[in-house]
Amino acid sequence: MRPAVIAKNAAALAIAALFAFPVYWMVASSLKPQSEILSKDPVFVFTPTTENYTTATGVDLFWTYVVNSLTVTVGAVLIALVIALAASFAIARMRFRGRRGLVLAVMMAQMAPWEVMVIVMYMIARDQDMLNSIPLLTAIYFVMVLPFTIWTLRGFIAAVPVELEEAALIDGCNRGQAFVKVIFPLLAPGLMATSLFGFITAWNEFAMVLILNKEKEAQTLTLWLTQFQTAFGDDWGATMAASTLFALPVLIVFVFLQRRAVGGMTAGAVKG
Repeated sequence: MRPAVIAKNAAALAIAALFAFPVYWMVASSLKPQSEILSKDPVFVFTPTTENYTTATGVDLFWTYVVNSLTVTVGAVLIALVIALAASFAIARMRFRGRRGLVLAVMMAQMAPWEVMVIVMYMIARDQDMLNSIPLLTAIYFVMVLPFTIWTLRGFIAAVPVELEEAALIDGCNRGQAFVKVIFPLLAPGLMATSLFGFITAWNEFAMVLILNKEKEAQTLTLWLTQFQTAFGDDWGATMAASTLFALPVLIVFVFLQRRAVGGMTAGAVKG
């Protein structure tokens, strides 16, 4: 093996280790006793314990937080996929007045930081008596993930040869049937990539639920992560266990779908 190849592989391994170490340390700390977590010297060899996970899952309303997080995340992603499929098909296949402006608006919405809208959303929710509302939170998350979903699916639809759709029309399909039978089956990588991105975005969102949902029964797992404090300060073992549990579902899905998801994000971003 040539020295240049060895150097590149070594650099790649070093970068991978650099990014993987915080994840390892989080998981390792979640399995350590509190005394070893707070030790002055790093402890790499230890006897694992599940005490921190028991503390984390023993928080009041834990399963309520789980249900709330899944409800707002899955609901937002599914609604965004349905709306984005129709919008991206119209942008990619149809020519109408204002099309370029719509594409520009989608791009601007994708680039805008949603945190700047927190105060406005709070005032609207307060005036409409919709604070501590799971449906409102779902609607906000839906709006947050919609622009990226439209933009990515537009690229995938534009990449499907229009001749396939025209052939379906000649064979007797109407436009809706041609979309369902020809285009939709070819969008699996795009749907996978966008749904994964939307899931991660909505799952990790913190600012909106912090401001809009003050009641514990209406909060999500992102706020659950802030609750591990004792009279002696932060409970770092429980915090690391909670962080591991919070990251585990997304990590498993991402590793399982990594190849198609990354390829989908790249293809959908540049085609069309």
